[in-house]
Amino acid sequence: MRGRSSACWADRPADAYHYAGQGAATAANLRGTVGLWLLGLKARAAAVLGDEVTVRAANQEAMDRREQVVPDDLDQLGGLFFYAPEKQLYYDVESRALLGHGDDQLAVMAENAVAGFSDPAAPNWAFGDLAGVQCDLALVRLYGGDLDGAADAIRPVLNLPASHRNNGIVVSTARVRKALESGPARTAVTARDLRAEIEAFPASGHALPRG
Repeated sequence: MRGRSSACWADRPADAYHYAGQGAATAANLRGTVGLWLLGLKARAAAVLGDEVTVRAANQEAMDRREQVVPDDLDQLGGLFFYAPEKQLYYDVESRALLGHGDDQLAVMAENAVAGFSDPAAPNWAFGDLAGVQCDLALVRLYGGDLDGAADAIRPVLNLPASHRNNGIVVSTARVRKALESGPARTAVTARDLRAEIEAFPASGHALPRG
């Protein structure tokens, strides 16, 4: 899964879509969460490609299958081998945000996804997932016309120490920067300042694997 996700973030969404789709088809009859994870990866890659039909279908299938999950050996290992409900919500939100959606319902979903990763003591917590979904919340708010809310959402990410600014997080912040370059708010002082801050963000350091 990490390789397929890396393909997406390495600007090869078509490759990511191909491998995730193949994996999801192979895992279609499995009852553990790996099949749901592959559907989430497929949805995210499809979103980068602008394929909203596939995004909706993959997310809906993952949602339907969540109710039928029977934990398998991989799930029992936990950690990166378990596709938690919090992560499923995160991937669902991200795929919709990558399509440019910013409606109130998605904003609530994004806020719930951030809340799901806000407790560092929780078993499924990961700093990379929290940062990723905070960037997604910023995107959703931007697309919904809430510039100040977007700035609030991404602020914790921009405050991360250099040791935590890995490539996945830098890519996520860059998506917010790109969104700030368009729309009616692009000339606002807050938008200009936030763009400048995000542009300086990657220069602060390299780092740990996402998650």
